[in-house]
Amino acid sequence: MEQTMNDEDLWAVITTRFERSMTIPDAFFAAESEKIAQACWAMARRFHQGGRLLAFGNGSWATDAQHVAVEFVHPVIVGKRALPALALTNDNAVMSRLMSSGNASMPFAHQLQVLGRSQDIALGFSPDGHCRNVAVALEQARQMGMLTLGLTGDKGGLLRQAPLDFCFVVPAQDPLVIQETHETLYHVLWELVHVFFEHEGLLQ
Repeated sequence: MEQTMNDEDLWAVITTRFERSMTIPDAFFAAESEKIAQACWAMARRFHQGGRLLAFGNGSWATDAQHVAVEFVHPVIVGKRALPALALTNDNAVMSRLMSSGNASMPFAHQLQVLGRSQDIALGFSPDGHCRNVAVALEQARQMGMLTLGLTGDKGGLLRQAPLDFCFVVPAQDPLVIQETHETLYHVLWELVHVFFEHEGLLQ
């Protein structure tokens, strides 16, 4: 027989969800504010030098890669300049062909090797830092001289251990809270990059 929640249990679930969605991002941004500002300055300098943002991730995080690319290419705020960005997950034909090659850890790294330049920015998403294809791609990007950023959760996994320029770890195991925080983070990255562009003397 199907069990249903009573009002008290339902309210407890809702309350817990709201608490996680508020307290974890609050703590994250309070702890990471200085590093976020540094990352935005570094990103703005790369864009100023003609670099591009290349973003990637798996599953639902692939859509975050697409989302952040759209934010930079097509600013929602009138008057903000468009900046070059590409989600490596956009090309299904290329992705499926690379995946069929037998090495699932290589698709993003291969794309970066072909498309990337030293002045570019590589932004990789992983819910717990253990996505090997993301870690391998960021290592490829680092070897090519790109600015490397990892957005992850839980304890950070492979991304936290890697020598990235910036690794942002949301200290939570709830994938919904991790993704919510990542989304807010890359909106902040977008906004502050444009703040630096309004003071281009800082980008020399």
